[in-house]
Amino acid sequence: MDKFTIDNMNLYYGKFHALKDVTLHMPKNKITAFIGPSGCGKSTLLKSLNRMNDLVEGCKITGDIRLDGEDIYGDMDINVLRKRVGMVFQKANPFPMSVYDNIAFGPRTHGIKKKSELDQIVEQSLRDAAIWDELKDRLKKSALGLSGGQQQRLCIARALAVKPEVLLMDEATSALDPISTGKIEELCLKLKDEYTIIMVTHNMQQALRISDNTAFFLLGEMVEYNSTDAVFSSPQDKRTEEYITGRFG
Repeated sequence: MDKFTIDNMNLYYGKFHALKDVTLHMPKNKITAFIGPSGCGKSTLLKSLNRMNDLVEGCKITGDIRLDGEDIYGDMDINVLRKRVGMVFQKANPFPMSVYDNIAFGPRTHGIKKKSELDQIVEQSLRDAAIWDELKDRLKKSALGLSGGQQQRLCIARALAVKPEVLLMDEATSALDPISTGKIEELCLKLKDEYTIIMVTHNMQQALRISDNTAFFLLGEMVEYNSTDAVFSSPQDKRTEEYITGRFG
C-alpha cells in the first residue's frame, strides 16, 4: 500500500528546473531513502511532501503528489497536511523553552489544553523517541542545554507529539557523532511499525543499514528507484553504480 505517490512532478525555482519528471511511489510503514550528491534535488523533493517549498518565492510545482490518494496541492488544508507529515531537519532546532514545552507545543497548537493529557503526550512522545529515561528528570529545564544527539531525538519526539503518519527526515544525523547516529537509526527501525519514514541522507551506509527502498537522484532527475538491496547490489543504471562505488559525488 502506497502512502505517498508522486507522478510526473516537475519543480521550478524561477527559471531553474530543479526536479524533472519525478515519479515515485513510497510504501506505507517502510523507510524510503533519497541519496545522491549535494544539490541534486533530494531535499527539495522532501520539502515538497509537506509543502515547505510554498514559502520559497518563485517556486512552481507541476504534476501530482498524493498522500493516501489525496492531492496535497489540491483542497488539503496545509495545517492538516503538516500535522500528518512531520519533519525533522538536519540541524536540531529545539525551541528556546523547556523540554516539556517543546513537546507540548504542537498538541497545544491543535487545541489540547488539559495538563493530564499533555503530560501523557509528553511522556509517550519521549518514550517513542527513546529518550524518556534520559530526560524525565529534566522536563522543566531548557532544551537548549541538551547534547546535540539529545536535541535531535527531542525534535523527533516533538514531531511525534502531534501523531503524524509520515516522518520526513532531512539528513537528520549528519551533524551527529556515530553513537547518536546509531541511536537515531535504531529508533527509525522501531518507528516504522507505526509511521512511514522518508529520509534524505548523504550517508550511503545509513541508507543500506536502515532503508527498505532507495531512490538515487542526480541533477534533479530520479535515476533509479528500487529496494535498497537491489539498488546497492545490482544497480540498473551506470550512474547509480558509479555513485555508490564512490567514483563521483
